[in-house]
Amino acid sequence: MSKPRAKLTGNFPGCPVESTLNFLDGKWKGVILYHLLQEGTLRFNELRRRIPSVTQRMLTKQLRELEEAELLERTVFPVVPPRVDYKLTPLGLSLEPVVDALRVWGKEHVVCENGRKYVVMPEGKAASKAA
Repeated sequence: MSKPRAKLTGNFPGCPVESTLNFLDGKWKGVILYHLLQEGTLRFNELRRRIPSVTQRMLTKQLRELEEAELLERTVFPVVPPRVDYKLTPLGLSLEPVVDALRVWGKEHVVCENGRKYVVMPEGKAASKAA
């Protein structure tokens, strides 16, 4: 099983942006956080239904890494069949502005058509070049 970049090194990188992105490293972590921010508490299969492209194995892996980072809490209920709930911790909830900024940017700049995704500049806005 592969390890996130932060686990391959003995310490975190110095840049705050890279350090934050290390917690979100993984194709599905941001999507998981988004759904938990929207819904509150979700069961494993509810998350799978909301993210149909993710495999069970990958969803489990990503959830475990988020739990290890203390961004979400996993509650197992002693019932048959087993019931497992996931909800964000206060630390996970503090990522709401970050996830919301990603949502807004995607809504404004990402176009999906004919099975393709591409990035565009919103109409009426000119791209500015840094000096």
